[in-house]
Amino acid sequence: MTAWLSARLHARILRTAFRALRRNVMRSALTTLGIIIGVSAVIAMMEIGNGTSSFIKKSITSMGVDNLLVAPGSAASGGVTFGAGSVMTLTPEDADAIFRECPAVRATAPVVRARTQVIYGNRNWVPTFIWGTTPSFLEVRNWGNLAEGEPFTDQDVRNASKVCLLGQTLVRELFLGQSPIGQEVRVQNVAFKVVGVLAPKGANLMGMDQDDVLLAPWTTIKRRVAGTNLASVNQSAASSSGSSSVNTLSELYPGKENLYPVPSQTELANTPTLVRFTNVDQIMVAAASPNELEQAIRQITQLLRERHRIGEGELDDFNIRDMTEMTKMFSSTTSRITNLLLCVAFISLIVGGVGIMNIMMVSVTERTREIGLRMAVGARARDILRQFLVEAVVLCMLGGVIGILLGRGSSLLVRAFMQWPTELSVGAIVASVAVSVTVGVIFGYYPAWKASRLDPIEALRYE
Repeated sequence: MTAWLSARLHARILRTAFRALRRNVMRSALTTLGIIIGVSAVIAMMEIGNGTSSFIKKSITSMGVDNLLVAPGSAASGGVTFGAGSVMTLTPEDADAIFRECPAVRATAPVVRARTQVIYGNRNWVPTFIWGTTPSFLEVRNWGNLAEGEPFTDQDVRNASKVCLLGQTLVRELFLGQSPIGQEVRVQNVAFKVVGVLAPKGANLMGMDQDDVLLAPWTTIKRRVAGTNLASVNQSAASSSGSSSVNTLSELYPGKENLYPVPSQTELANTPTLVRFTNVDQIMVAAASPNELEQAIRQITQLLRERHRIGEGELDDFNIRDMTEMTKMFSSTTSRITNLLLCVAFISLIVGGVGIMNIMMVSVTERTREIGLRMAVGARARDILRQFLVEAVVLCMLGGVIGILLGRGSSLLVRAFMQWPTELSVGAIVASVAVSVTVGVIFGYYPAWKASRLDPIEALRYE
């Protein structure tokens, strides 16, 4: 019974509030204008800001902000440390295990590096990067869209197929504007068929040309091009035989006396000895998001220590490097955008709230005799307070709803006509409704309180 009476009372208060607002439609509309402008500005700015933030995030992520580099450790002997990469401890199986067992990791790619000439016809070029890897490398480096052709496959990796992808710089230097798809380039006298061309990526933060690259299956680079651990020198310059020799895998131990007849270079090239090199030079890892880098590092460290049987207290036989500087830049950029939008929203809503308070004060003054009459016939102070407070909240709610529609429309127009990235912000819409109610309560309370404190006799005498 009590609940029913309370519901009837609230319904009556709402009806009274709407009747009061309908008496002055134009003034009510002008009163809500401040809230409409404030809320619509918040919605539009938040959606444009979210779109801009996502665009910036994708741009920075394309430079590797969510990437980790797992490198082999260093060897030491007699107190002398030989530096990173002097002991090879990473395997392709490590990369697979990281991808399977680390939830904070999005993709992994083992990498074998080489440095030598790439030859096409009578032209040659020594690219900055020759990387043997897997198709997942393109996902790790956010290089999924190729300019031409298609990527090599996991089957190519298993078969050590002689296929490759070329970067834009390599295409420009060797093919002079012609399409390289289906053509063959020679790397250490091994013919690689070009199956795809990478999309342009430009220089990284260190100024190195990321388009000066050749990608191929890591098994092919390991078995036919590098043949040893990481080759950080220019193998084309180190080889005195140049293009006259055929690269094979049978010369694993040079300098020893041959006990059996030596097959010709052509025979060795046609029937290579497939020796499985289990180590890779490094593993590239993409975290699920830039915010999960630290978690990914912890998971990878724990997993590799278990796989490499490293006891407690022993040093890691690997190193994990992250892009700390880029992560800080990304966090700083997004936080500044968020703070700017919050300042704009705060100022807009304060202006709207002041307008609500001003009009409600005018309304109290105009309706002084009405207030006195209601109090004379039995209305209590809290009833008057509740009535004017509900009117203020209703005004703000109407302004908030119209502002949300106007803000969404403005956001869609900006995206359609200005081609500016926008993104729906459900949180901003919910917050706008909550803020509209809060503004109505805060800025409508004082006029309502002032109305409830009027003396009935004085109010009836008011002219």
